[in-house]
Amino acid sequence: MFRAAAGCTDTDNNGADFSTGAPAPRNSASPLNQCAGAPVNAPIVPACAPLTVQQGQAGSVTLTASDLDSLVTGASIDSAPVAGISLGPVTPSAADGAAASVNLQASAAVSPGTYPVRVLFTNNEAQSASCTVDVTVSAAAATTPIPEIQGSGSTSPRVGETLTTSGVVTAIFPGLKGFYLQDPTGDGNPATSDGLFVYVNNATMPAGVAVGNRISVKGTVAEFSGLTELTNPNTVTVLGTGESVAPTDVSLPESVNGELERYEGMLVRVVSPMTVAQNYFLGRFGQLTLSAGGRIEKATNRFPAGSAEAIALADENQRRLLVLDDGSSGQNPNPTPYIGSGNTVRAGDTVVGNLVGILDQGPINTSSPATLDYRLHPTETPAFTRTNPRTPAPAAVGGNVKVASFNVLNYFNGNGSGGGFPTSRGASSAAEFERQRVKIIGALRALDADVVGLVEIENDGHGAQSAIQDLVNGLNAAMGAGTYAVVPDPANGTGSDEIKVALIYKPAKVSRVGASLSDPAAINNRPPLAQTFAALNGEKFSVVVNHFKSKSCSDAAGADLDQGDGQGCYNARRVEQARQLLTFIGQVRTAAGDDDVVLIGDLNSYGKEDPIAQLTQAGFIDQLAAREANPYSYVFDGETGYLDHALTSASLNSQLAGVGHWHINADEPSFIDYNLEFKQPACAACEPDLYSATPYRSSDHDPVIVGLQLVRKLNGTAGRDTLAGTPGDDLISGGDGADTLTGGAGADTFVYRSLREAGDTITDFVPGTDRLHLGALLASLGYTGTQPLTDGYLKLVSTPAGTSVQIDADGSAGSAVARPLVLLKGVAASSLDAARDIIVAP
Repeated sequence: MFRAAAGCTDTDNNGADFSTGAPAPRNSASPLNQCAGAPVNAPIVPACAPLTVQQGQAGSVTLTASDLDSLVTGASIDSAPVAGISLGPVTPSAADGAAASVNLQASAAVSPGTYPVRVLFTNNEAQSASCTVDVTVSAAAATTPIPEIQGSGSTSPRVGETLTTSGVVTAIFPGLKGFYLQDPTGDGNPATSDGLFVYVNNATMPAGVAVGNRISVKGTVAEFSGLTELTNPNTVTVLGTGESVAPTDVSLPESVNGELERYEGMLVRVVSPMTVAQNYFLGRFGQLTLSAGGRIEKATNRFPAGSAEAIALADENQRRLLVLDDGSSGQNPNPTPYIGSGNTVRAGDTVVGNLVGILDQGPINTSSPATLDYRLHPTETPAFTRTNPRTPAPAAVGGNVKVASFNVLNYFNGNGSGGGFPTSRGASSAAEFERQRVKIIGALRALDADVVGLVEIENDGHGAQSAIQDLVNGLNAAMGAGTYAVVPDPANGTGSDEIKVALIYKPAKVSRVGASLSDPAAINNRPPLAQTFAALNGEKFSVVVNHFKSKSCSDAAGADLDQGDGQGCYNARRVEQARQLLTFIGQVRTAAGDDDVVLIGDLNSYGKEDPIAQLTQAGFIDQLAAREANPYSYVFDGETGYLDHALTSASLNSQLAGVGHWHINADEPSFIDYNLEFKQPACAACEPDLYSATPYRSSDHDPVIVGLQLVRKLNGTAGRDTLAGTPGDDLISGGDGADTLTGGAGADTFVYRSLREAGDTITDFVPGTDRLHLGALLASLGYTGTQPLTDGYLKLVSTPAGTSVQIDADGSAGSAVARPLVLLKGVAASSLDAARDIIVAP
């Protein structure tokens, strides 16, 4: 091994200083080789790269230098100083040959231009070396203000252009794959929005995007589902931090529909009190439809279609709506937002305080094409008050016979033996069917009606394995054997549709009179079904259950197309079905020998639509419109209305005790129903299964219930009569003379109109069940008060035989003596409650 240059080379690099060759031994006696000149000292070697930044953006570049035989220890700028360009601390070499480093920094304040910066490095042996770094500050791109991008119309005038804009980041929504930017000062034009959505197409935001940062961003202007946005952002520059934008106050209803466009993309505070109008898409999209000023009613539910009032209400409804979204475009959010107690948020519940969030525009339903409207993505978590609580049972409707109608939402029981799923409609598995069955049975059990019209039940007859028999079996298992029975299918059949209408009844409360009837007329998609019943007192009435053609526009043509008047498709056909129904009712009345008719079912027509007008103009009374302030059984697009009806013949009007809907379905979110799809565990990423074995969301329609007070009128003669009532409720008037009256079972009313009817004996009066009606008699005496006992006109006198009900013709103020009117045999006076047992109103 030989040192190069006869031993005179020393560069501190052994690979360069030594080489191999043939051995040449030397010792101390060998002559010295004199080297010419001083030893070689290695130089400092800098490594420098240029620095390029945008105007308004800070930047830096790391410079290094090394020396093979020494330590690089210092660095300084050796050229004319430039404001904003500086060196950071030097990190010296750790050993000979190791690199030293230093950052050359350019602040955001440096003006555009190119600046040659010479950097001088020094070492521990007094050596130096320099390099020149070109610092280039590029001029910022021209900035287009957000209001100019938004424009004053519904779409941007700059669509398709690649622009740079700036503003403060007000919200970041990874679920929307973007963030919102707002100009904190705006342009002073109330017609142009100051906010803009920046679509990143990624849940991870670009560096520098944080709420409160003021940034500039470059991208391409686009419109997507009605929303103006900046797409493909490729340059984000932070211009400031810690800034904020105050939310803009917004109130509803809009002055004109679409007025909210001026706030698109902005941070807003909704100051109007808001009510949940619809929750159908809560489980699917995390959306609630809200309305200002309370709930909204379908215009044709209140006013005739096409009327000025209906047109005005439809317009107002749209101006009152706002969709509360969840900051995500995904489906089946987990957890489901906005859910409250009982795993529900009901339509009719109200928002606590103000809503704060970003206003945007996008799809609000699953129509094709989807309806676009304004949505609020909250930046502060909303809270709700349970203003519309669930009720465990329907409100009492009174009467002695209850008739109900219930759309059971495709109740299909497979093959009737536990298999045969999926069927063409309804539950897709035996497990789903059992969940559906429990809910439907629970609802019907709570309704506890004597006659029930069923809609959307499988059209598979009434045999042992039929859907309707399965339903009755379940009811009887829960309520007692024989509680309900099926009305057999009529001889004319139930049509060819997969679903039908049907009737079940309580044999202990009513009996069938004659066979059931149906109308096979071609106009009927699903033939109406009629059955005449008799109450326990023999009073007859007929029930006709219907299911008119739906509003869906599938295959609609000609007059059946949507006419734009709010009645949807197939209105013309429903009108014809209503006319045909009137013809069928004539047949039912003839067969029954009785005019009393109750029309129930899903008529797929709101309260003031043309098909209902056909029926009311023919003399039928819309009892829901007459007796409920805001009747509804269904919610669609946030609007309430009743498709499920209860109309009666005029002959039944005086016998109607009450009517109403039980709101167990229309107000509930759909995802708590029996279905298993898009819920855990079938879908691990989806929301939990919030199903419960309760009536709530057993269907999509609310049931309707009618109370009838059907009484048998028994009238005596002017002589001594013996009258006996029926096993049901009777209205008994003995007339003049001393009569013996027996009411029998049921709630009986004994009527007295004159003192000439005095001297009667009632053999079986039951306090708390039976009543005396003295209104006409007291009026004949000139009595107009309400407390005849206190005023001395009425006396209840105990006798060994019972209570003598006596009348004083001029009360306690007069001189007349009280005289017996009727003896309540075996009844103690102490058991009577005059307010309960005696009617004094005329």
